[in-house]
Amino acid sequence: MRVLLLIATNFAVLLLATVTLNLLGVGPWLNQQGIQFGPLLTIGAVIGFGGAFFSLAISKWSAKHAMGVAVIEAPRNETEAWLVATVQRLAAAAGIGAPEVGLFDSPEPNAFATGASRNHALVAVSTGLLARMSRTQAEAVLGHEITHVANGDMVTLTLIQGVVNTFVFVLSRVIGELADRLLFRRDGESRGPGIGAFVMTLVAQVILSFLATLIVMWFSRRREFRADAGGARLAGRGAMIGALEALKRVQSEGLPARMQAFGIKGPDQISGFKRLFLSHPPLDERITALQQAA
Repeated sequence: MRVLLLIATNFAVLLLATVTLNLLGVGPWLNQQGIQFGPLLTIGAVIGFGGAFFSLAISKWSAKHAMGVAVIEAPRNETEAWLVATVQRLAAAAGIGAPEVGLFDSPEPNAFATGASRNHALVAVSTGLLARMSRTQAEAVLGHEITHVANGDMVTLTLIQGVVNTFVFVLSRVIGELADRLLFRRDGESRGPGIGAFVMTLVAQVILSFLATLIVMWFSRRREFRADAGGARLAGRGAMIGALEALKRVQSEGLPARMQAFGIKGPDQISGFKRLFLSHPPLDERITALQQAA
């Protein structure tokens, strides 16, 4: 049902975009210019959503290989047994299927969750987290990651990425084609797009991708506040605050750039324009939000 709803949402977004542009007269005007907007939008959706959903489908596989995650099939010691039991208990409290539980070797305390659905997810923690946090704090971190899964954050982030991918693809090519005709005075009846279309499409795609990143990162920051609140509900507000304060004492991210959006560790303090590109709010802001919620 969740997958069907996701597909239906995608079609609704495309339908709304088509209807809106036609009502505004943009679609018919583009057709008069020789730009078939409908087919272009369809191709953009296939490429934009296709790439996003493919990444989601292989997210567990790629995370395991990128981070060297060892899935705990049978606990080998008391720590692993506690870890698996805690994840299963928190998952049951959140109303989701028990995720796979894994460990990855890193001296920095961190954890992440990923997966294509709420009932087929992966929660992985670093060896550094188990070594440098109390079990109360580690449980709060696990509650944070379980909340990401329960909220469907991975799927929702994929949906948003697919939407922005589609519009970056479509709008960059519309801009490139129009610029080629209007600025470079190319006749629309001539053979194919000119070099101006290629250059302007590339420039437009870079600029639009830059703007699209701001949207995706804004959502990513909002989901961290919700996950912190969920971790506080599942493990206790004091434990969640303590876990975030422990993370403040760590300078390194501990995850590669492509995985940082899925981990709990964010920056300690970043201000100015750079804040717009953060996948996580600064830790002080997250701690303050939990304290004010109390």
